[in-house]
Amino acid sequence: MAVTPVYAIPYVESSDLVANYPGVSESLAEQVEDKLPTYAATAPSSPSVGQVWIDSSGSPIGKVWDGSAWTIFSGAGAANFTDTATGTFTDAGIDYKYITYNSSGTLTVDTAGDAEVFVLAGGGGSNATGGGAGGLLQISVSLTVQTYTITVGAGGASGVNGSPSTIVGATLNTGVALAVGGGGGVIAWNQGIAGGCGGGAANTIGGAALYSQGYRGGQAGVGTYSGGGGQGGQGLDGAGVGTGGPGIQSTFTGASVNRAAGGRGYGDGSATDPNGTYWTGVNNSGDGGEIPASAGFSGVVIVRVVV
Repeated sequence: MAVTPVYAIPYVESSDLVANYPGVSESLAEQVEDKLPTYAATAPSSPSVGQVWIDSSGSPIGKVWDGSAWTIFSGAGAANFTDTATGTFTDAGIDYKYITYNSSGTLTVDTAGDAEVFVLAGGGGSNATGGGAGGLLQISVSLTVQTYTITVGAGGASGVNGSPSTIVGATLNTGVALAVGGGGGVIAWNQGIAGGCGGGAANTIGGAALYSQGYRGGQAGVGTYSGGGGQGGQGLDGAGVGTGGPGIQSTFTGASVNRAAGGRGYGDGSATDPNGTYWTGVNNSGDGGEIPASAGFSGVVIVRVVV
């Protein structure tokens, strides 16, 4: 029998009978299994040094336990930007800095490597039906040493789709990380408009969500007007229902922030929504516009890197 020089894991040679060394075979299997990646949304408990975890809580990203913290596992390493960071936070033992764009601007990268981006488009404007929330793209990207152009999409005017949010050059596939604007609300007997999240419908089916970036608008019964889709779910279906789809609680910057809800429609045709109040969205939420006819709300772009 021989012993490997790196991990000191004994193995059975070709001249040995495996059946004669059950303990060795079991030890080898256990130690190899311990080094295999764990694919889960939460970190493994009591990890060993060198253990790999594929974090599936967002876009899958590999992390390795260095004995004291989980660090992103990547040959490229982390990118770095020279712009003033909006803030910092720690998650699962990993330190991040991030920069938030509430309006269009640029990002200057001086170290090539990996980053994570949160790209939320503007929400669609409402009409008799609610506007859809902006489309959302939350992914890991590779950044090179250059200055990137960032566009934050505006909310759409009444009945108009929101504008897309983009980071030009941030992905190797298409050259653009792009979130699609939310679908606008409509008037009587019109299908909801497609968008990142679809707009609400009047007496028919809701607008579709494009490129898997959100949820569709609600389906409306005869004489009713539905709400737009949100990032947390579709606008509610049914006669007399004008509720828009829920938003999401995003923790991309460490704190929990509610974003990207679909706007409400008239529902039963009355001047108020089913809850008796009008939507009061804010800019940079990506929310869809609410009745009465109003504009949607602008999106946001956030870039974070490991420090």
